[in-house]
Amino acid sequence: MTEALLDVEKLNTWFYTRKGIVKSVRDVSFDLRRGEVLGIVGESGSGKSVTGMSIMGQIDEPGRIVSGSIKLAGEELTTLSFTQMRHYRGKRIAMVFQNPLMTLNPVMRISDQMSEAIGEHENIPRKEIHRRCVDALSAVGIPSPEERLNAYPHELSGGMRQRVVIATALLLGPDMIIADEPTTALDVTIQAQIIYQMRRQIDQRGLGMIWISHDLSTLSELAGRIMVMYAGATMEIGTTGEVIGLARHPYTRRLLESVPSRNKPGEKLQQIPGNMPSLLSLGQGCPFASRCERATAICNETVAPMQLSDTHRIWCNHPFED
Repeated sequence: MTEALLDVEKLNTWFYTRKGIVKSVRDVSFDLRRGEVLGIVGESGSGKSVTGMSIMGQIDEPGRIVSGSIKLAGEELTTLSFTQMRHYRGKRIAMVFQNPLMTLNPVMRISDQMSEAIGEHENIPRKEIHRRCVDALSAVGIPSPEERLNAYPHELSGGMRQRVVIATALLLGPDMIIADEPTTALDVTIQAQIIYQMRRQIDQRGLGMIWISHDLSTLSELAGRIMVMYAGATMEIGTTGEVIGLARHPYTRRLLESVPSRNKPGEKLQQIPGNMPSLLSLGQGCPFASRCERATAICNETVAPMQLSDTHRIWCNHPFED
């Protein structure tokens, strides 16, 4: 097995608020290899986006990484200074967000924004910068890239803007990309096109990618492995076939039942009863216990990991059988 590109061990990211400590990410561990897509899935508040921002070193006050390790190609990121981490962002790790309008400056042409991204890390002639920008737009399937470089963000469609963001993320040849729900705001056809372009870039460049989503259907098409998160903790992790086809954790089963494509025409969508617990008052037990039909008293006190195979692991006291 090849060496991990990214190795996250027992990551804890907490936010110190007036109401108390919000434990957004708790003891999360996983790895990522070159050419691999790891999907992270869960409801809102599960900690998936905070996990991504922790890797990027972009946790602002009142939050901070309390403990744990994040290694990129063997180098520890949690001990780097703000200035050192800036050199990693874009050059080694890039991020693609859900809304391109939040990423792109509305009063700057696309060419200026992409050139600025290169200029922050490299001192090269303007002609070379222009060529790389054109090549990057062309690589993600944008027609007439020279023309698009002169456009402002509002002059492009939503799908085109997202492709520009992806092209910008790829400009400096990063080792990995974190994509935080990058297709959620797009229609199904454009979603498929974006997923195709991302998959193509991963295959061509040998990138590692973390794809954060609430949609298991999307991840089933793209990811080689899936990690399921709930209330800041990992519930289940395994290959896509194991998590979707052989799910053993009750929460994963509930998520799968709520996917629209699994319901017959005319049937009501399945919902998970109850609400996620407050991240201010989490105990030592399973955070899903209050919503789980299989929970017993022990689940409120402790939960232990269970290794089902070399690639499949769950955190549950009463998992489903095969």
